Amino acid sequence: MPTDAATKSEPLTDAVLDLAADRARQYVRQISDRRVAPDQKSLTALAKFHEPFPEQSTDPREVISLLDELGSPATVATTGPRYFGFVTGGALPASVAANWLAAAWDQNAALRVMSPVGAELEEIVLRWIYQILDLPADCEGGLVTCATMANFSALVAARYALLKRADWDVGDNGMFSAPPIEVVVGEQVHASVLKALSIAGFGKKRVTIVEADSQGRLRPDKLPRCSERTIVCIQAGNVNTGAFDPAAEICAQARAQGAWVHVDGAFGLWAGVSPKLHHLTAGFNQADSWATDAHKWPNVSYDCGIVIVRAMPERQSALRGAMALNAAYLEPGSRREPMHHTPEASRRARGIELWAALKSLGRSGLISLVERTCSHAKRFADGLHNAGVDVLNDVVSNQVLVSFGSAEATQEVMRRIQEDGTCWCGGTMWQGQPAMRISVSSWATTEADVDRSLAAIIRIARETK
Repeated sequence: MPTDAATKSEPLTDAVLDLAADRARQYVRQISDRRVAPDQKSLTALAKFHEPFPEQSTDPREVISLLDELGSPATVATTGPRYFGFVTGGALPASVAANWLAAAWDQNAALRVMSPVGAELEEIVLRWIYQILDLPADCEGGLVTCATMANFSALVAARYALLKRADWDVGDNGMFSAPPIEVVVGEQVHASVLKALSIAGFGKKRVTIVEADSQGRLRPDKLPRCSERTIVCIQAGNVNTGAFDPAAEICAQARAQGAWVHVDGAFGLWAGVSPKLHHLTAGFNQADSWATDAHKWPNVSYDCGIVIVRAMPERQSALRGAMALNAAYLEPGSRREPMHHTPEASRRARGIELWAALKSLGRSGLISLVERTCSHAKRFADGLHNAGVDVLNDVVSNQVLVSFGSAEATQEVMRRIQEDGTCWCGGTMWQGQPAMRISVSSWATTEADVDRSLAAIIRIARETK
């Protein structure tokens, strides 16, 4: 029998959940029509959140109402159709709804005994991902927060494996006096890889930077001599140009010398699902580890990063070797346990939303999403080029890089575009000069959204001259 307190709480709980659902539905319905970036009035209103810690309890309905009234107008409409700033996917309806249900479940995905459904769905989606990305079926993977953490996890697994070859056990001996490991990256390496290398303990003097071509692709003819204690980091999708390193040539060269190849494929790996774009990812499946995000192209709710590591000889797991956690109260199961494949133990069950998104899309839907957003990027590039704007990259995927003339003009146009609110595009530095980056990643973007955004960008560029 429920207690009196539990009985009394049920109507309140229902009321709070209904209120939150109604406010969320209203937000989703309005997302296409509102400004992409919040206006100054909405930003100023955030000051109302600042107060001393409350002495008394607050009705949860008041809490949700205040959160919506002050918070919703101050969000960036990244789930809408005209956000082209960072490589941010819009959240698919199935992912959003699964997120609500997963929040109600409140599962700890550390161990199967803690969440049978969390562990099962994580195992299923990882197997699906190996299949659709054409990776070895015997890989092991884990779900983490983002590509930075996925890169970190993969690099720590690489460190474990390479030192294991040298008869050095990192878990027992640590890194003091360990055999040195060299790291090779391209000069257009993403900052997340450098951060991951830093927190993994690889010093700057261990990193060799290799020349890239005009599109940011690592030049294989400039690779240094590698060894069995070298990690070569390559990119599937440059964050500025969308270009892909020539993986087949690099992997063949590096692996012939015993090196470990790691792929930073935060968004670009997903291009491999498309028959039209599959050529871009040729050879990336020959690497040893991969990092990617599901909250980018697959449009899963934040946050969801994925680390994948190839099995070592004798089917040993470098990822599990680097990440496993043992304690007297953690009884090992006979099946895969999620926490032995990620840095975190306790964590939310990301596999629920990832499963919902991939199940709702299927292969055909995922192909359509990737190809459609790349087509929108080409539409942006053609429209801007025809209007006299300099397009700085070969548009091979979903990234467009443009300049509006001088550094000052480019920065001013970007500022005014962001202030205008029709769309949102971010800035970057490319070959020493400011540029504007257009990243098309959302399932919700249509040709009409592209044309509306193009009109605003061109109008502002002409007004700024």
